Order: sequence, then C-alpha cells, then structure tokens
Amino acid sequence: MSNTQGNLNTTAEVGIVEDSSSFPPFDSTTFPSQLLWLVLSFGVFYWVMSKVVLPRIGGILEDRRDRIAGDMAEASRLKQETDDAIASYESALANARQKASSMAQDARAKVKAESESVRAAAEEQLAAKLSEAEQSISKIKVESLSHVGEIATETTGELVKALIGGRAPAKAEVSKAVDAALK
Repeated sequence: MSNTQGNLNTTAEVGIVEDSSSFPPFDSTTFPSQLLWLVLSFGVFYWVMSKVVLPRIGGILEDRRDRIAGDMAEASRLKQETDDAIASYESALANARQKASSMAQDARAKVKAESESVRAAAEEQLAAKLSEAEQSISKIKVESLSHVGEIATETTGELVKALIGGRAPAKAEVSKAVDAALK
C-alpha cells in the first residue's frame, strides 16, 4: 500500500504542477464555457433586475413621490389656512382699533359736552354773581355818593372850625358851599 500511496502523491503533485502553468480565466480552452456562463448569468441578472428589483424600486420612488406631493399639498393647505387666519386676525384687529377709536371719540365728545355744560353753568353762576356784585357795588356807590355831600359838609365844617378856631359855621352855609363845589 505504501507503493500505491506514493504513486498517488506523485501524481497529485504532477497534476498541480501542470495546472499552475495558466490562470483558468485566461486559458483560451475555457473561453466558450466562460462566455456561456457569462451570458446565462447576465441574462438571469437582467431578468431579476427588470422583473423584481426595478419594479420594487419604481414602486418605492412612486410612493415617495406621492407622499411628497401629498405633504406639499397639505403644507399648501395649511399655509392657506394660516394666511386666512392671519387675514382674519388683522381684520379683527382693525375692527377693534376702529371700535376703540370710535369709543374714544364718543367718550371725548361726551366729556366735552359735560365740560361745556359744567362750564356754561359755572359761567352762568359767575355772571349771576357778577350781576349781583355789580348791583351791590352800584347800590353802595349810589349810597356812598348820597352820603358824600353829608360827609363833605361835616368834614368841611370841622376843618373850618379847626382853622378858625372856636365855633363851627352854620350847617346850612357849609352845605351850600359844598353843593356849589360839587356841581
């Protein structure tokens, strides 16, 4: 058996040595089988890609495109709603400002009317008091002027008495002299 085993080893070594002389893909004797397997592999790969992989990828891309289009439509709808809400808010704000301005003008007009009525009442009271004061002054003036003659007569009598010394002149004479001087 040892002899048989030795022959196997030598034969195997010889086979290995012979095969190591050329690389199988570059060996021209294997080109037809390599081309056949290349065509078969390419055909199977092409069929798998065109019937299985590419439709799945196309479906995924279509789903993504639809989802993006839906998201864009939703974003557009939400933007429109936001724009409508902003317009509504601005309109409400403008109405509120207009109402506030109207209320302020009404309040100003009311306060002005009240102050005008208070001022008119105060002016009326002042005019009445002024009229009373003028009447009182006029009365006092008339009264005073009516007493001016008497006061002047008495004063003149006292002055003459002090100047002449002794007795006072007759009241009738002094009164005539003061009346003549006042006219």
